[in-house]
Amino acid sequence: MEKEARPSWDNPMQFILACVSYAVGLGNVWRFPYLCQMHGGGGFLIPYLIMLVLEGVPLFYMELAIGQKMRLGSIGAWSAINPYLGGVGLASVMTSLYLCLYYNVINAWSFWYLFHSFQSTLPWAECPLNSNLTGPLEECERGTPTEYFFFRETLDISSSIEENGGVHTGQALCLVLAWMIVYLFIVRGVKSTGKVVYFTATFPYLVLFIYLVRGVTLHGAVNGIKYMFTPKLEQLANPTTWINAATQIFFSLGLGFGSLIAFASYNQYNNNFQQQAIVVSMINSGTSVFASIVTFSIYGFKATFNYETCLERMRVLFLNTFDLAEDSITMETVDHWALELNRTQPDLFASIASKLESCSLEAELDTAVEGTGLAFIVYSEAIKNMPLPQLWSVLYFLMLLLLGMGSMLGNVTAIITPLRDFKVISRNISNETFNGLVCVVCLLLGLGFTTRSGNYWFTMFNDYGATFSLLFIVLVEVITVSYIYGIRRFEKDIEDMLGHRPNWYWKIMWAVVSPLLLVALFIFYIINYIQGGTPTYQAWNKDLGKSVVLEYPPYAQAFIGLLLVSSVSCIPLFALYTYCRRRQGGPGAPEHPISLGASPTA
Repeated sequence: MEKEARPSWDNPMQFILACVSYAVGLGNVWRFPYLCQMHGGGGFLIPYLIMLVLEGVPLFYMELAIGQKMRLGSIGAWSAINPYLGGVGLASVMTSLYLCLYYNVINAWSFWYLFHSFQSTLPWAECPLNSNLTGPLEECERGTPTEYFFFRETLDISSSIEENGGVHTGQALCLVLAWMIVYLFIVRGVKSTGKVVYFTATFPYLVLFIYLVRGVTLHGAVNGIKYMFTPKLEQLANPTTWINAATQIFFSLGLGFGSLIAFASYNQYNNNFQQQAIVVSMINSGTSVFASIVTFSIYGFKATFNYETCLERMRVLFLNTFDLAEDSITMETVDHWALELNRTQPDLFASIASKLESCSLEAELDTAVEGTGLAFIVYSEAIKNMPLPQLWSVLYFLMLLLLGMGSMLGNVTAIITPLRDFKVISRNISNETFNGLVCVVCLLLGLGFTTRSGNYWFTMFNDYGATFSLLFIVLVEVITVSYIYGIRRFEKDIEDMLGHRPNWYWKIMWAVVSPLLLVALFIFYIINYIQGGTPTYQAWNKDLGKSVVLEYPPYAQAFIGLLLVSSVSCIPLFALYTYCRRRQGGPGAPEHPISLGASPTA
């Protein structure tokens, strides 16, 4: 069957920028710094770089090769490799759909914060007044203004997942805007996406550089940077450190979603994807380290600010309690003064002990915060204490928005391309109309995340919607290429495109190392899930002014199970469907795997 004419990138640079824009996302800004902090600072870089070489680059290379040779999306590509494996592509599409539903909600939050950044006083800088206008709102004072603004103003969050509520109008409008922007970016497919990536892939680096210059000049920034690069080598003996390093590489490169296969399918046949795979992987990992330096400089500033604020409260307490002169105690001598008081006048010290705080810079730096907490709470708290906070807030949330939009281009392309290639839709529907329908459907489904309990469902999708399925999808991919299609046949296809065969490194990774690592990760995930007991989530308690841990109700646990199996079940169900069609004498694919260069048999 003759293939239809297929659009392509205007030049190889567009493809590289599209991959960079997709791979470099929000995870580089918050997930990687969090893992660095949790697993020993600079010591985490050792397993991270090792996993990049053993797992990340080889699998990235493999998906680019499949997409470029096939010039099809994920469903068509895997159906062509083997008629029973089209479900691998379908599983990728479903996983990308889950990601699109909740990922664009983060972009809606970024719009919300961006719009609120133009006020004369940032709304998360101080607590709002109570209903009587007599003082700050008590719920806000129990926590912090930044936490209150995120949970109560931005999300209008309920007390539990079981307490539903109406749609947050402001967030719903921001989500509509986010999907409108995505549609404009992908309205003409690769032709419009290729133009957009020049901006979405480069502007965040400009902002990161500006933040780096500002960050390293902040008071206390050096404390954060030293903390990051001071290795705790004992963490290298912790298996979780290595597993998290492998998982971070795996997800930061976007493997298994089908986006890379879709992007590569628009390449010229002889494009040098091997070189591009190495370049994009290095850029992605380098960005993670670069963004971490920026993050830890700001984190050091925040930790130092909190530490010195604590010391100042202690100093004022001593001055007022003992009626001392203002200059008799400095912040540098508070700890020494307290120790001396405890030694010389223990009874007097005991009388005020309940009012004393434990001020520790190390404890402030050790407080690990991940995900939205780092992006929308910790950063916001640091920004409000900077000079010209509105400027830094606009730059930061604009950067977050572009990082999120760049990743959304790949996520939506991973849905649209295979559905079009596999003739899921009528030829009479134009690309513009079909792309718009996909965006509208995702928007309507995503509105559920803008309800009062929506953030709890967001967390559920984020925790369980992709991890398990992606591990299984990529494991099936590498086993298919290495042992079903065959390494030798795959080598010949690569030689046909590049003019030379892959060297021993790539073949050993595909055939042995990467499959073993994926099996280990897959088994660890299952064991960890089983041993973890009843799934829990963080719920906002307005009486305490902070988050508390609650167990998911039975219906939510059942939905988690559905999320875990819905994508991976596409693989055996598609194989069973193909087998039944063949048994019934219906149209089907040939008995044996066909060349990567062939199209699915009608």
